[in-house]
Amino acid sequence: MFKCLFWRKFKADFQYMTESKGIWKVIGASSLGTLIEWYDFYIFGSLATVLASQFFPKTNPTAALLSTLATFAAGFIVRPFGALVFGRLGDLIGRKYTFLLTLVIMGGSTFAIGLIPGYDSIGFLAPVLVLLLRLLQGLALGGEYGGAATYVAEHSPNHKRGFYTSWIQTTATLGLFVSLGVILLTRHNLDADRAKSIAKFNDWGWRIPFLVSIVLVVVSIYIRLKMKESPLFEKLKTSGSRSVNPLKESFGHKVNLKMVLLALFGATMGQGVVWYTGQFYAQSFIENVCKVDFDQSRTILIWAILFGTPFFVVFGSWSDRVGRKWIMLTGMLLAVLSYQYLFAQLLDTSDPKAKQELVEKRQVQQSATLIANSADSLRKTVTKSFFDDEMVQVETKTDTVYADASRTTVKADIKVAKTLGSSDYWKMVFIVFVMILYVTMVYGPIAAFLVELFPTRIRYTSMSLPYHIGNGVFGGLTPFIATLLTTIYTGDKLVGLWYPLIVAGLCLVIGVLYINNRVDPKIDD
Repeated sequence: MFKCLFWRKFKADFQYMTESKGIWKVIGASSLGTLIEWYDFYIFGSLATVLASQFFPKTNPTAALLSTLATFAAGFIVRPFGALVFGRLGDLIGRKYTFLLTLVIMGGSTFAIGLIPGYDSIGFLAPVLVLLLRLLQGLALGGEYGGAATYVAEHSPNHKRGFYTSWIQTTATLGLFVSLGVILLTRHNLDADRAKSIAKFNDWGWRIPFLVSIVLVVVSIYIRLKMKESPLFEKLKTSGSRSVNPLKESFGHKVNLKMVLLALFGATMGQGVVWYTGQFYAQSFIENVCKVDFDQSRTILIWAILFGTPFFVVFGSWSDRVGRKWIMLTGMLLAVLSYQYLFAQLLDTSDPKAKQELVEKRQVQQSATLIANSADSLRKTVTKSFFDDEMVQVETKTDTVYADASRTTVKADIKVAKTLGSSDYWKMVFIVFVMILYVTMVYGPIAAFLVELFPTRIRYTSMSLPYHIGNGVFGGLTPFIATLLTTIYTGDKLVGLWYPLIVAGLCLVIGVLYINNRVDPKIDD
């Protein structure tokens, strides 16, 4: 009898080890491809200020930046259409080949953006081509996430679905992390001289992060070709129970449509704005409003992401024990209550008025260049200010000096870049880390939450649409709308936060009232 019990325990342990090994292969293959797709998608946003000068007229930098952010947002707006197209394919032909196709489209589009000539070479054709490729990226991502999340969830045991799918959730933030890292490495390694290296990057080096993605895509395609189809989908296929019309079943049946709308307005809408506010808008705010220099604004986010990413798994795993609802809604609540304070702290940390300038160290350099075929000259004044907390501010003022003194001087172009001292730098890292902690709370459990709402036969289609409307439309528009609001209401630098606060607050109320807090539901219907 003892031998029999021992043998049963051995078989159970061996089976667990085998299944565990299998699920980690599934997670690894799915996560690598999804990470690369996020890298491809987000590298555009990470280079927004550089691309603005490459693909749009340079006469109005603010308009160029807004146009770039609008192009960036366009990729988000079409994501729901990608969810419909590829979600339908995923429910008809399978998860594996559908998100293999999305990877090819994403990789090809990203590579092509790196080849497009700038505005100075082909004029308005440049932004048009970039927009078209950006739309293709959005369509591809619309099909990728739902496939990867569904694929992993359908391989996962019921009691660990939040834990296993949370690894897929890390890929979005890690994709941003990798894009920022590749940009900074490229920016500083094009020439031994740092100033020349940055100049080369702004001129042509920005193309490298786009072009190298093709290598990553080829590797991921090779790995994904070796993957097997989801066992739950294979079961449907074998039994002949696949959906004939996933779109009609998902959105034409009242009960399922109700769940789609609940997923959108009670979860993903708020999750989307928290995600993009805590990462993209935070980085944009630090660079464009706080005027922190290019490198520091990126490395602040890199450190915060590095410290925050493990919490996706922490909250995903915790949701297996306590349910998904209250973890996600608590993240939204904390964001609504603290965003204004946190962003105000970012402003105060970089505000020269709150510091003591070391006036005796101030440096002023002035130069003038004659304008071609004119007696007028372009005057450039660079003022370097030092502060008692080690912050250094460089103000570059460019104006025109007219030979005819009676001519009216146009408004000078003033650019400011601040390099923070060590204490303020790490303070900003901590503030952004707190915001990313909110991101992990709302995003860590969301894949398992969405998968559990819908039946296997229409799961890919049904979960993809609310996810990509919530993230692609409500979330993806956050940097653009927030930046636009700050240009309209110039007296309030925090006015851009009203958009995510209203959306997250509305989602919070709907979620509290209508979402059920289910624990450990089965999905093998």
